Amino acid sequence: MSTTSKSVSDAGLSTDEEPLKKIFDDGMKIFHSIEKSTEPTNSNAVQLSIKSAIAKFEKATNLVSMTGMFSKNEGLDELPTETLQYLLLPALLGNLTLKLCQQRRLELVTVAEIYFRDFLQRCKDYGVTDHEIPQTNTESNTIEKVQTEQAKIASLVQTREAKIRRYKEAQELKEQLSVLSKAMESPSSDDETKRAYFLKLLQSYINQSFQELTSIEQEKIILDYMTKNAAAPKPKETRPPHVPLKPVIITRDAVQKAVFGLGYPAIPALTVEEFYDQRVRDGIFPGTTNIPHTTIQNTENDADEEEKIRKERLVEEDDPEERARQNNMDEYKDDHRRGWGNRYNRS
Repeated sequence: MSTTSKSVSDAGLSTDEEPLKKIFDDGMKIFHSIEKSTEPTNSNAVQLSIKSAIAKFEKATNLVSMTGMFSKNEGLDELPTETLQYLLLPALLGNLTLKLCQQRRLELVTVAEIYFRDFLQRCKDYGVTDHEIPQTNTESNTIEKVQTEQAKIASLVQTREAKIRRYKEAQELKEQLSVLSKAMESPSSDDETKRAYFLKLLQSYINQSFQELTSIEQEKIILDYMTKNAAAPKPKETRPPHVPLKPVIITRDAVQKAVFGLGYPAIPALTVEEFYDQRVRDGIFPGTTNIPHTTIQNTENDADEEEKIRKERLVEEDDPEERARQNNMDEYKDDHRRGWGNRYNRS
């Protein structure tokens, strides 16, 4: 009996790995359905699937931990083929954690970062990758303080080269996994094919984890900035507070003002003149120095009306000058018919 099988048996489970394998396989089925789903990630159905897959993988992780399946004292060649897939658990949990909604985002990215770092460290311990794990913001800031300008440039060049190398590796791994996955579907697939498939799958998730860690570091900066801004006191407004408008009853004269004012004692009642003067004082209506054109026209009409009334009064009083002016006008109208001035000597 292998050490792994003995550990599982001592934990009160089955004498083989079938319970762990079933839990892991069920979780992978849900995980693949989420990846292929066309529904929005924040939909209730997808969120329930994400939580279900997380529960499966968390349970599988507990079983792996109880059995002592992985150890720093052994190499990759010492691991049985079937156990290689369980190295994926932290990466899968990190991927799913980032898809969760309706929880504080900073907490989610922090948990996901722990999963991805644990996965990369485990893979590095077993020699699946030799890439250096990215440092956190705090570690990077400390190093940048003591780095020279040349060292910073060299570091940027190395980072860029690492990104290009990982991109090329990702493209190659995608093609290789496509071929191996078809071979895995065959009932006659041997242990060597399975091992090659699991190792390529691990390398694929290693590349994804590096990319996710880079994205997480950038997102944490934004989230930290948003948190500080939300906590900072907002500056007070310097302009005076807006005073809401109150209803006003506009009346034509003082008599109506008295009548309407009695009916609505709580509402100020103003004549037209009082209302206009108040609006001028408030700066809403123009003053006498800025009278609109229509007001000037109204003033001219009032002057014409006064002149007409004055002439009628002179006629009533039989004023000789007004009588002579009207007689001259009558004679002029008799000698000059209406419209003659526009004929231009035409017959």
